[in-house]
Amino acid sequence: MPKPYIPFRRHPGNPILTASHIPYQCNTVFNAAACRFQDRYVLVLRVEGLDGLSHLTLAFSEDGYHFQVEPEPWILPSQDPGFAPFEQYGIEDPRITQIGQDYYITYTAYGPHGPRVAIGRTRDFRRFERLCLATEVDNKDAVLFPEKIHGNYVMIDRPGGMDERPASIWITYSPDLVYWGRARVLLSPQAGWGQSKLGACTPPVPTPQGWLVIYHGVRITASGRLYRLGAMMLDRDDPSRVLGFTPHFIFGPEEVYERTGDVPNVVFPCGHVLDPDGTLKLYYGAADTCIGVAEARLDDLVSLALQSVP
Repeated sequence: MPKPYIPFRRHPGNPILTASHIPYQCNTVFNAAACRFQDRYVLVLRVEGLDGLSHLTLAFSEDGYHFQVEPEPWILPSQDPGFAPFEQYGIEDPRITQIGQDYYITYTAYGPHGPRVAIGRTRDFRRFERLCLATEVDNKDAVLFPEKIHGNYVMIDRPGGMDERPASIWITYSPDLVYWGRARVLLSPQAGWGQSKLGACTPPVPTPQGWLVIYHGVRITASGRLYRLGAMMLDRDDPSRVLGFTPHFIFGPEEVYERTGDVPNVVFPCGHVLDPDGTLKLYYGAADTCIGVAEARLDDLVSLALQSVP
């Protein structure tokens, strides 16, 4: 039966991408960024090689469900001495935000010092330019807002959380995408479905009611971590102000491909595409092993996100 508190509906062809769809040897594919470019859907896939290290690969689709994966990786760990030490263990979990003509990609640079947020950009999904390492370690789950606010770029990230201590969602600002500051907490874990740590999933969506942000919450159970999703609304003019958030999770692992895999009981989106009819296609990693897509009405998500006022 339909569950009104679970607005997402899975595509019947899920999982839409598995390791068998990658035209070269790999272990898994998951946690893909998403956008529209030249009337096509684009995914930037996190592909984990047989060596256990991740890189990014492109995939394109006309309908958002059936993707053609490029024959070779697009972005590999950098050999540039400014980036190489921090990408030695791979590059992970990209997110895409279009600002003007540029598509900015935030990703996790992972190396022996821990994870930190890196930012790069492209205009054609062929050339890729690294801009900066935007944070120190440990930090990840970074998404950029699709426009400047009061003259500043705005980013949501998640410092900490790598040592099982509670970790919150933060917001920070920059005049140039390189130097970030004025950081403050947006939302912290609470008892219940996301009691361990929270992190932003996909870039904020502008709506008349505010910025809609999909985030993940982690609960520690007797059998390990359980990753599920919530949503919150931020003020359009002052995104450091939380207008509301879902008091319960709105999507979680149910299907076999979400329950079993390299990391079981995980749904973890890094990308979405908002279609003209108001449908949000959410692309998510399932059990750190494959990729699914689920859809919801934007209006339903906004209504749910305004349920609990801080």
